[in-house]
Amino acid sequence: MKKLILPAVVFAVGVSMVNGQQLSGAGATFPAPLYQRWAVEYNKQVPSIQVNYQSVGSGAGVKNFLQGVVDFGASDAAMTDEEIADAPRGAVLVPATAGSIVLAYNLPGITNLKLSRAALAGIFLGKITKWNDPAIVGANPGMALPDRPVNVAYRSDGSGTTYVFTQHLSAISPEFDEQIGFDKSVAFPAGIGGKGNEGVTALVKQAPGTIGYVEYGYAEQNGLTVASIENKAGNFIVPTPESGAAALASVELPENLRIWPVDPTTPDAYPITTFTWILLAKKYDDPAKAKALKDFVSYGLTEGQSLSVQLGYIPLPEAVVSRANKALSSVE
Repeated sequence: MKKLILPAVVFAVGVSMVNGQQLSGAGATFPAPLYQRWAVEYNKQVPSIQVNYQSVGSGAGVKNFLQGVVDFGASDAAMTDEEIADAPRGAVLVPATAGSIVLAYNLPGITNLKLSRAALAGIFLGKITKWNDPAIVGANPGMALPDRPVNVAYRSDGSGTTYVFTQHLSAISPEFDEQIGFDKSVAFPAGIGGKGNEGVTALVKQAPGTIGYVEYGYAEQNGLTVASIENKAGNFIVPTPESGAAALASVELPENLRIWPVDPTTPDAYPITTFTWILLAKKYDDPAKAKALKDFVSYGLTEGQSLSVQLGYIPLPEAVVSRANKALSSVE
Protein backbone atom coordinates (compact mmCIF):
# COMPACT_ATOMS: atom_id res chain seq x y z
CA MET A 1 0.00 0.00 0.00
CA LYS A 2 1.30 3.43 -0.87
CA LYS A 3 1.69 5.57 2.21
CA LEU A 4 0.94 9.27 2.09
CA ILE A 5 3.81 11.45 3.21
CA LEU A 6 2.02 14.22 5.03
CA PRO A 7 5.07 16.36 5.84
CA ALA A 8 5.65 16.78 2.08
CA VAL A 9 2.07 18.02 1.73
CA VAL A 10 2.62 20.51 4.52
CA PHE A 11 5.72 21.86 2.77
CA ALA A 12 3.97 22.09 -0.58
CA VAL A 13 1.12 24.23 0.70
CA GLY A 14 2.99 26.12 3.39
CA VAL A 15 2.91 29.48 1.60
CA SER A 16 -0.82 29.17 0.96
CA MET A 17 -1.57 28.51 4.62
CA VAL A 18 -0.81 32.01 5.86
CA ASN A 19 -4.53 32.86 5.87
CA GLY A 20 -5.84 29.31 5.63
CA GLN A 21 -7.05 26.57 7.92
CA GLN A 22 -5.16 23.58 9.23
CA LEU A 23 -7.58 20.87 10.31
CA SER A 24 -6.53 17.95 12.51
CA GLY A 25 -8.30 14.65 12.71
CA ALA A 26 -7.54 11.28 14.28
CA GLY A 27 -9.15 7.91 14.73
CA ALA A 28 -10.08 4.76 12.90
CA THR A 29 -7.42 3.06 10.81
CA PHE A 30 -10.18 1.37 8.78
CA PRO A 31 -10.98 4.48 6.64
CA ALA A 32 -7.55 6.13 6.97
CA PRO A 33 -6.36 5.58 3.36
CA LEU A 34 -9.58 7.15 2.06
CA TYR A 35 -9.59 10.13 4.44
CA GLN A 36 -5.92 10.82 3.72
CA ARG A 37 -6.64 10.69 -0.02
CA TRP A 38 -9.55 13.09 0.46
CA ALA A 39 -7.16 15.43 2.27
CA VAL A 40 -4.70 15.44 -0.63
CA GLU A 41 -7.32 15.80 -3.36
CA TYR A 42 -9.26 18.48 -1.50
CA ASN A 43 -6.09 20.46 -0.88
CA LYS A 44 -5.51 20.54 -4.65
CA GLN A 45 -8.91 22.20 -5.06
CA VAL A 46 -8.70 24.41 -1.96
CA PRO A 47 -5.03 25.08 -1.16
CA SER A 48 -6.00 27.23 1.83
CA ILE A 49 -7.32 24.18 3.71
CA GLN A 50 -4.93 21.50 4.87
CA VAL A 51 -6.22 18.36 6.59
CA ASN A 52 -3.97 16.09 8.61
CA TYR A 53 -5.60 12.76 9.57
CA GLN A 54 -3.75 10.48 11.97
CA SER A 55 -4.53 6.75 11.87
CA VAL A 56 -4.57 5.87 15.58
CA GLY A 57 -7.57 3.56 15.98
CA SER A 58 -11.20 4.22 16.87
CA GLY A 59 -10.63 4.09 20.62
CA ALA A 60 -7.94 6.76 20.52
CA GLY A 61 -9.97 8.72 17.97
CA VAL A 62 -12.97 9.01 20.30
CA LYS A 63 -10.68 9.84 23.22
CA ASN A 64 -8.85 12.58 21.31
CA PHE A 65 -12.15 14.02 20.12
CA LEU A 66 -13.61 14.11 23.64
CA GLN A 67 -10.44 15.77 24.93
CA GLY A 68 -10.68 18.40 22.21
CA VAL A 69 -7.11 17.83 21.00
CA VAL A 70 -8.26 17.30 17.41
CA ASP A 71 -10.80 19.12 15.27
CA PHE A 72 -12.57 15.90 14.34
CA GLY A 73 -12.46 12.27 15.31
CA ALA A 74 -13.30 9.08 13.44
CA SER A 75 -14.61 5.74 14.63
CA ASP A 76 -16.04 2.54 13.19
CA ALA A 77 -17.83 2.04 16.50
CA ALA A 78 -19.51 5.49 16.29
CA MET A 79 -19.91 6.82 19.87
CA THR A 80 -21.98 5.51 22.75
CA ASP A 81 -24.74 7.57 24.35
CA GLU A 82 -22.46 8.04 27.37
CA GLU A 83 -19.57 9.27 25.22
CA ILE A 84 -21.87 11.71 23.40
CA ALA A 85 -23.15 13.01 26.74
CA ASP A 86 -19.55 13.59 27.86
CA ALA A 87 -18.57 15.56 24.72
CA PRO A 88 -17.76 19.12 25.93
CA ARG A 89 -18.45 20.60 22.51
CA GLY A 90 -21.36 18.29 21.71
CA ALA A 91 -21.08 15.60 19.05
CA VAL A 92 -22.46 15.17 15.55
CA LEU A 93 -21.88 11.73 14.00
CA VAL A 94 -21.65 11.72 10.22
CA PRO A 95 -21.49 8.38 8.36
CA ALA A 96 -18.68 9.04 5.89
CA THR A 97 -17.91 5.78 4.13
CA ALA A 98 -18.38 2.04 4.45
CA GLY A 99 -16.39 -1.10 3.97
CA SER A 100 -16.08 -4.77 4.71
CA ILE A 101 -13.92 -6.59 7.23
CA VAL A 102 -12.23 -9.56 5.63
CA LEU A 103 -10.43 -12.64 6.90
CA ALA A 104 -6.96 -12.49 5.40
CA TYR A 105 -4.83 -15.62 5.64
CA ASN A 106 -1.35 -16.76 4.71
CA LEU A 107 -1.36 -20.35 3.46
CA PRO A 108 1.05 -20.76 0.54
CA GLY A 109 -0.68 -22.50 -2.36
CA ILE A 110 -4.16 -22.25 -0.83
CA THR A 111 -6.67 -19.90 -2.44
CA ASN A 112 -10.47 -19.73 -2.49
CA LEU A 113 -10.71 -20.88 1.12
CA LYS A 114 -14.23 -20.99 2.55
CA LEU A 115 -14.95 -20.47 6.23
CA SER A 116 -18.25 -21.59 7.72
CA ARG A 117 -19.77 -19.67 10.61
CA ALA A 118 -18.78 -22.49 12.99
CA ALA A 119 -15.20 -22.50 11.70
CA LEU A 120 -14.85 -18.72 11.94
CA ALA A 121 -16.07 -18.64 15.51
CA GLY A 122 -14.00 -21.71 16.42
CA ILE A 123 -10.78 -20.11 15.17
CA PHE A 124 -11.25 -16.93 17.19
CA LEU A 125 -12.40 -18.90 20.23
CA GLY A 126 -9.06 -20.69 20.09
CA LYS A 127 -10.80 -24.08 19.68
CA ILE A 128 -9.65 -24.72 16.10
CA THR A 129 -5.88 -24.94 16.21
CA LYS A 130 -4.94 -26.69 12.95
CA TRP A 131 -5.73 -25.75 9.38
CA ASN A 132 -6.83 -29.32 8.59
CA ASP A 133 -9.46 -29.27 11.35
CA PRO A 134 -12.66 -31.01 10.18
CA ALA A 135 -14.64 -27.77 10.62
CA ILE A 136 -12.48 -26.12 7.94
CA VAL A 137 -12.07 -29.19 5.74
CA GLY A 138 -15.83 -29.71 5.64
CA ALA A 139 -16.43 -26.51 3.71
CA ASN A 140 -13.45 -27.09 1.43
CA PRO A 141 -13.72 -30.64 0.02
CA GLY A 142 -10.74 -31.69 -2.07
CA MET A 143 -8.54 -28.85 -0.80
CA ALA A 144 -5.14 -29.97 0.55
CA LEU A 145 -5.22 -28.08 3.81
CA PRO A 146 -1.97 -28.42 5.76
CA ASP A 147 -1.43 -29.93 9.19
CA ARG A 148 -0.15 -26.54 10.31
CA PRO A 149 -1.03 -24.53 13.44
CA VAL A 150 -3.54 -21.72 13.02
CA ASN A 151 -1.94 -18.46 14.14
CA VAL A 152 -4.55 -15.82 14.98
CA ALA A 153 -3.77 -12.12 14.50
CA TYR A 154 -5.99 -9.52 16.16
CA ARG A 155 -5.93 -5.84 17.03
CA SER A 156 -3.93 -4.84 20.09
CA ASP A 157 -5.35 -1.29 20.20
CA GLY A 158 -8.87 0.00 20.81
CA SER A 159 -10.40 -0.69 17.43
CA GLY A 160 -13.68 -0.12 15.65
CA THR A 161 -12.68 -2.94 13.33
CA THR A 162 -12.54 -5.24 16.36
CA TYR A 163 -15.89 -3.84 17.54
CA VAL A 164 -17.59 -4.70 14.25
CA PHE A 165 -15.87 -8.08 13.86
CA THR A 166 -16.65 -9.27 17.38
CA GLN A 167 -20.20 -7.96 17.04
CA HIS A 168 -20.62 -10.35 14.12
CA LEU A 169 -18.99 -13.26 15.95
CA SER A 170 -21.26 -12.66 18.93
CA ALA A 171 -24.28 -12.70 16.63
CA ILE A 172 -23.39 -16.02 14.99
CA SER A 173 -21.97 -17.83 18.04
CA PRO A 174 -23.66 -17.83 21.47
CA GLU A 175 -20.44 -19.34 22.86
CA PHE A 176 -18.35 -16.44 21.56
CA ASP A 177 -20.93 -13.97 22.87
CA GLU A 178 -20.85 -15.56 26.33
CA GLN A 179 -17.10 -16.07 26.65
CA ILE A 180 -15.73 -13.00 24.85
CA GLY A 181 -18.49 -10.64 23.73
CA PHE A 182 -17.94 -7.55 21.63
CA ASP A 183 -16.12 -4.28 22.19
CA LYS A 184 -13.32 -2.17 20.75
CA SER A 185 -10.90 -4.31 22.77
CA VAL A 186 -11.60 -7.91 23.81
CA ALA A 187 -9.55 -10.71 25.34
CA PHE A 188 -9.05 -13.21 22.53
CA PRO A 189 -7.98 -16.55 24.04
CA ALA A 190 -5.26 -17.18 21.46
CA GLY A 191 -3.07 -15.36 18.99
CA ILE A 192 -1.00 -12.20 18.78
CA GLY A 193 -1.99 -8.54 18.54
CA GLY A 194 -0.97 -5.95 15.98
CA LYS A 195 -1.58 -2.20 16.15
CA GLY A 196 -4.00 -0.87 13.58
CA ASN A 197 -5.12 -2.50 10.37
CA GLU A 198 -1.51 -1.93 9.30
CA GLY A 199 -0.20 -4.07 12.17
CA VAL A 200 -2.54 -7.01 11.55
CA THR A 201 -1.78 -6.83 7.83
CA ALA A 202 1.94 -7.08 8.61
CA LEU A 203 1.44 -10.07 10.95
CA VAL A 204 -0.50 -11.96 8.28
CA LYS A 205 2.09 -11.21 5.60
CA GLN A 206 5.04 -12.20 7.77
CA ALA A 207 4.04 -15.64 9.03
CA PRO A 208 2.59 -18.58 7.07
CA GLY A 209 -0.34 -20.13 8.91
CA THR A 210 -1.63 -16.76 10.13
CA ILE A 211 -5.19 -15.49 9.80
CA GLY A 212 -6.41 -12.03 10.83
CA TYR A 213 -9.24 -9.58 10.29
CA VAL A 214 -8.57 -6.39 8.37
CA GLU A 215 -10.48 -3.84 6.32
CA TYR A 216 -11.02 -4.92 2.71
CA GLY A 217 -8.93 -2.08 1.24
CA TYR A 218 -5.87 -3.02 3.30
CA ALA A 219 -6.13 -6.59 2.07
CA GLU A 220 -6.55 -5.45 -1.53
CA GLN A 221 -3.68 -2.99 -1.51
CA ASN A 222 -1.34 -5.45 0.19
CA GLY A 223 -2.22 -8.40 -2.02
CA LEU A 224 -3.50 -10.54 0.86
CA THR A 225 -5.48 -13.70 0.19
CA VAL A 226 -8.94 -13.56 1.76
CA ALA A 227 -11.55 -16.18 2.60
CA SER A 228 -15.16 -16.44 1.53
CA ILE A 229 -17.41 -16.24 4.58
CA GLU A 230 -20.70 -18.06 5.12
CA ASN A 231 -23.58 -15.64 5.55
CA LYS A 232 -26.90 -16.07 7.32
CA ALA A 233 -28.49 -17.53 4.18
CA GLY A 234 -25.83 -20.25 4.13
CA ASN A 235 -23.99 -18.89 1.10
CA PHE A 236 -20.21 -18.44 0.99
CA ILE A 237 -19.63 -14.86 -0.11
CA VAL A 238 -16.46 -13.33 -1.55
CA PRO A 239 -15.86 -9.80 -0.20
CA THR A 240 -16.37 -7.27 -2.99
CA PRO A 241 -17.81 -3.74 -3.15
CA GLU A 242 -20.99 -5.30 -4.56
CA SER A 243 -21.44 -7.90 -1.80
CA GLY A 244 -20.70 -5.21 0.79
CA ALA A 245 -23.27 -2.89 -0.77
CA ALA A 246 -25.83 -5.70 -0.59
CA ALA A 247 -25.26 -5.85 3.17
CA LEU A 248 -25.72 -2.10 3.58
CA ALA A 249 -28.91 -2.18 1.51
CA SER A 250 -30.45 -4.44 4.14
CA VAL A 251 -30.52 -1.74 6.83
CA GLU A 252 -32.26 1.59 7.31
CA LEU A 253 -30.46 4.31 9.20
CA PRO A 254 -32.21 5.27 12.46
CA GLU A 255 -32.57 8.87 13.59
CA ASN A 256 -29.22 8.82 15.41
CA LEU A 257 -27.43 7.47 12.29
CA ARG A 258 -25.88 4.59 14.21
CA ILE A 259 -26.47 1.09 12.90
CA TRP A 260 -24.46 -1.98 11.98
CA PRO A 261 -25.67 -4.71 9.59
CA VAL A 262 -24.46 -7.28 12.11
CA ASP A 263 -25.68 -10.43 10.34
CA PRO A 264 -27.57 -9.44 7.16
CA THR A 265 -30.17 -11.79 5.73
CA THR A 266 -29.79 -10.79 2.05
CA PRO A 267 -28.63 -13.94 0.20
CA ASP A 268 -25.76 -12.22 -1.65
CA ALA A 269 -24.62 -9.99 1.23
CA TYR A 270 -21.09 -10.21 2.59
CA PRO A 271 -21.79 -10.69 6.31
CA ILE A 272 -19.19 -8.38 7.95
CA THR A 273 -19.74 -4.89 6.56
CA THR A 274 -20.06 -1.56 8.33
CA PHE A 275 -20.43 2.17 8.04
CA THR A 276 -17.74 4.32 9.66
CA TRP A 277 -18.28 7.77 11.15
CA ILE A 278 -16.61 11.17 11.30
CA LEU A 279 -17.11 12.83 14.69
CA LEU A 280 -17.66 16.58 14.67
CA ALA A 281 -18.34 19.03 17.47
CA LYS A 282 -21.83 20.47 17.49
CA LYS A 283 -20.38 23.95 17.94
CA TYR A 284 -16.85 25.24 17.31
CA ASP A 285 -15.42 28.39 18.90
CA ASP A 286 -13.91 29.44 15.57
CA PRO A 287 -16.60 29.92 12.87
CA ALA A 288 -13.97 29.84 10.11
CA LYS A 289 -12.74 26.46 11.30
CA ALA A 290 -16.30 25.14 11.48
CA LYS A 291 -16.90 26.24 7.89
CA ALA A 292 -13.64 24.67 6.70
CA LEU A 293 -14.52 21.37 8.41
CA LYS A 294 -18.01 21.32 6.94
CA ASP A 295 -16.67 22.11 3.47
CA PHE A 296 -14.11 19.29 3.71
CA VAL A 297 -16.62 16.70 4.97
CA SER A 298 -19.11 17.84 2.34
CA TYR A 299 -16.44 17.18 -0.30
CA GLY A 300 -15.98 13.68 1.14
CA LEU A 301 -19.71 12.99 1.00
CA THR A 302 -19.94 14.07 -2.63
CA GLU A 303 -16.85 14.07 -4.87
CA GLY A 304 -14.89 12.01 -2.36
CA GLN A 305 -17.26 9.07 -2.72
CA SER A 306 -15.97 8.54 -6.25
CA LEU A 307 -12.58 7.53 -4.76
CA SER A 308 -14.13 4.81 -2.61
CA VAL A 309 -14.09 1.78 -4.88
CA GLN A 310 -10.51 2.20 -6.10
CA LEU A 311 -9.35 2.23 -2.46
CA GLY A 312 -11.52 -0.73 -1.43
CA TYR A 313 -14.44 1.08 0.18
CA ILE A 314 -18.17 1.10 -0.57
CA PRO A 315 -19.74 4.34 -1.79
CA LEU A 316 -22.53 5.46 0.51
CA PRO A 317 -26.07 4.96 -0.83
CA GLU A 318 -27.74 8.23 -1.86
CA ALA A 319 -30.23 7.99 0.99
CA VAL A 320 -27.36 7.79 3.48
CA VAL A 321 -25.54 10.73 1.88
CA SER A 322 -28.71 12.81 2.23
CA ARG A 323 -29.01 11.95 5.92
CA ALA A 324 -25.29 12.58 6.46
CA ASN A 325 -25.51 16.02 4.84
CA LYS A 326 -28.47 16.88 7.04
CA ALA A 327 -26.43 15.99 10.12
CA LEU A 328 -23.47 17.99 8.79
CA SER A 329 -25.64 21.08 8.33
CA SER A 330 -26.35 21.08 12.10
CA VAL A 331 -22.68 21.79 12.91
CA GLU A 332 -22.09 25.39 13.93
